[in-house]
Amino acid sequence: MKRLMKMNPRDTVAVALRPIPAGEQLEFEGLTLQASQDIPQGHKIALTAFAPDEVITKYGYPIGYATAPIAAGDWVHTHNIKTNLAGEEEYDYKPELYPVTYPKRELTFQGYRRANGKVGIRNDLFIIPTVGCVNGIAEQMLTEFKAAHPDLGGFDNFTVLKHPYGCSQLGDDHRMTRSILLDAVNHPNAGGVLVFGLGCENNIVAEFRSMLGDYDESRVKFLVAQEVGDEVEAGLVLLEELYEAAKEDAREPVPLSELNIGLKCGGSDGFSGITANPLLGAFSDFIISQGGTSVLTEVPEMFGAEKMLMARAESREVYEDIVSLINNFKQYFLSYGEPVYENPSPGNKAGGISTLEDKSLGCTQKAGTSPVVDVLQYGVKLRKKGLSLLQAPGNDLVAASALAASDCQLVLFTTGRGTPFGSFVPTVKVATNNELFAKKGHWMDFNAGPLLEVPMAEVLEEFINYIIAVASGQKTRNEQNEVRELAIFKTGVTL
Repeated sequence: MKRLMKMNPRDTVAVALRPIPAGEQLEFEGLTLQASQDIPQGHKIALTAFAPDEVITKYGYPIGYATAPIAAGDWVHTHNIKTNLAGEEEYDYKPELYPVTYPKRELTFQGYRRANGKVGIRNDLFIIPTVGCVNGIAEQMLTEFKAAHPDLGGFDNFTVLKHPYGCSQLGDDHRMTRSILLDAVNHPNAGGVLVFGLGCENNIVAEFRSMLGDYDESRVKFLVAQEVGDEVEAGLVLLEELYEAAKEDAREPVPLSELNIGLKCGGSDGFSGITANPLLGAFSDFIISQGGTSVLTEVPEMFGAEKMLMARAESREVYEDIVSLINNFKQYFLSYGEPVYENPSPGNKAGGISTLEDKSLGCTQKAGTSPVVDVLQYGVKLRKKGLSLLQAPGNDLVAASALAASDCQLVLFTTGRGTPFGSFVPTVKVATNNELFAKKGHWMDFNAGPLLEVPMAEVLEEFINYIIAVASGQKTRNEQNEVRELAIFKTGVTL
């Protein structure tokens, strides 16, 4: 196995592909290096000497500057490198569009055609509380219903989309809660929905219902707990009606152009930008080449790599939208007196990521090379085929929920540290390294670790086949483990 990897010919550091003990001599691209300290797997080694304040390059771009003298062979990490980023920046529109395309293939998955023309990859039954006060009753209702229908009937999953909001919220918080819940009701994976309210919340059911627009009354039911005697009994009657409506639903062949893929990472490590994120980038380019859609979010983890995304805007209008997306999120941080670049996390650092640029340049590889065609505000559904950017924070649950709410039928989630979570749509966890996949096979769905030895084309083909199987009904680990969650972004006051 190779011991070091350089991400770009311009790089001045390389990544250790296995732990390197102090004193080990390394031959790499014509250089002879001696490791001056123990260098953990996934961490960086200096390929040349750096003076203080000298720029350090990875992925072909600066990832920070040296804070102390660094010799060739030294471990480069948070003790001797610091971010170059600070506050807002000025940007220029300089298009650089070099998309990688793939031949169009007549591939299909087995999906559910909806009456409104959308396509789902699951036929799920959702109970959607309009307010957190009824979460417990919704769980009780669903427990009784599942006991009566252990075979699920025409459904793939039964889920309560629990959340703590829907009341005591003002302004943007109230609007965001309502938008995300409306998005969930209208999601193509929803084969049946019971909207369940208390009756005195500010996210009142009657108003919520009026904002849904056209909907299939056989597939969306409403219940207000304070308006009935036994709310559990009343709910079970409505769930039975949804069950009957869905029992004959069947999958049919659907072209890959109908797939909407969410791109997300969390618990990143030094291999994220080498294996799993490039794999998602290649898959994003592939699915877009087939006429499909992918969505990148985590705006704070675009900081330091945003110029690359701006250069891929398909028009000046999209470029201006990306600039606003970046600057507005920086202002959000600053409005609370928080540093814009308080990133990466302790887990990221333990895995080998030293600065936000280091993290962001690896993170944005999930978006491949395709042009950016649209920028979506939080809670807004997809409008165009191709690659879109979505406003949402880096938080795993909030960002994955935002991707799902935008009409992504599944979320692809890369991680080098591992996580058991899943959104309310199938969430494919892609391991960045072999060790994680072996240790946490009950959490992880796909292993990108072999990319250290196997060509991308080979692993990509395996991944394409796996995603088609998931889209056709094969359950992900989060589904098997009954971990399906919803998290909503909050910015303001609670009454």
